[in-house]
Amino acid sequence: MKKILSVVGARPNFMKMAPIHKELLKHKLKITHKIVHTGQHYDKKMSDVFFKELELPKPHIYLGVGSESHSVQTAKIMMEFEKVVLKEKPDLVIVYGDVNSTVAAGLVCSKILINNPDAKSTGKLKKPIPLAHIESGLRSFDRNMPEEINRILTDNIAEFLFVTEKSGMENLLKDGFDRKQIFFVGNTMLDSLKFYLKKASKSDILKELCISKKNYILVTLHRPSNVDTKDNFKKILEIFRDINRINPELDIVFPIHPRTMKMLKKFRLTAQMESLNNLIITEPFGYLDFLKLMMESKIVLTDSGGIQEETTFLKIPCITLRENTERPVTVSEGTNEVCGLNRQIIRNQIRKIESGKFKKGKVPKLWDGETASRIVKILLSKI
Repeated sequence: MKKILSVVGARPNFMKMAPIHKELLKHKLKITHKIVHTGQHYDKKMSDVFFKELELPKPHIYLGVGSESHSVQTAKIMMEFEKVVLKEKPDLVIVYGDVNSTVAAGLVCSKILINNPDAKSTGKLKKPIPLAHIESGLRSFDRNMPEEINRILTDNIAEFLFVTEKSGMENLLKDGFDRKQIFFVGNTMLDSLKFYLKKASKSDILKELCISKKNYILVTLHRPSNVDTKDNFKKILEIFRDINRINPELDIVFPIHPRTMKMLKKFRLTAQMESLNNLIITEPFGYLDFLKLMMESKIVLTDSGGIQEETTFLKIPCITLRENTERPVTVSEGTNEVCGLNRQIIRNQIRKIESGKFKKGKVPKLWDGETASRIVKILLSKI
């Protein structure tokens, strides 16, 4: 019986991991799969509700590291996860995306040597724990982003590199990775989205918010480049005002991330935000309610990576409030436009959408809801 640990810490990880867990359950006579939740996202709205809605079991192991600076959080995860690895002795660890939990778990796997059962000299030869990285090869080429450093480091530690889009393959090959390590399999986050579309469609969240289909913009913001400086936060408020001017009937739904709310209060901008017309500020939603909001929105404004992919799959116009993206296929083939905080560019894109002239986009190759089965088939043949 082989043992696999999946390490998750933030809610995008949960969505990427859920299809893998369900697929591994089909092989439970051969594989034991345990979920390790680091506690990187500790808020119930950001964590517990996602496990419930994604029909995942309660995490087998909870590290409870909580919110800290990047360095402290990464160090705490490493210290706690090392204990888990020494106790569980997994045959493989799977990590997802680009959060601190991902790189921390990867570093532990690279530094702990375990007995190699294949060694002829029993118990003497040792090797690092094999690591699989789901969502390998993505690059923004902006090393000011902590996530970019996490992506690069994790790829260099991993033995199995599972890629979501063509650019990931190209980046890894350009960096000298062995082609035999790289597997272009698609996107497990979209396995989850496709699986839960029908269930999400039954959500009453539009009725609860008193909004109507295709008559609102959905906003998500959490990146430091946007919310950790007062000047940029004020630019975002001006973008909201521009939307009011372009279409006074368009609602703006803003489920606010805990750290975004924290910075809003710190900069004393709460009153300015609440004075905006048609702005609906809410707490974060569960997965199904949020998916329903995304499905029925007219436009999505975001600085999230995963939402760029989800809107492309749903063919919803997406305006990314960043200077770059590690997911270029969402621009070249999908419905995403990267606009930074340039108000003129954003106004032009919104006018295009309002007039029906925005690009339609298409769903990229292998974003078909079958990615997890491809990944598990590969892993079963390798471990």
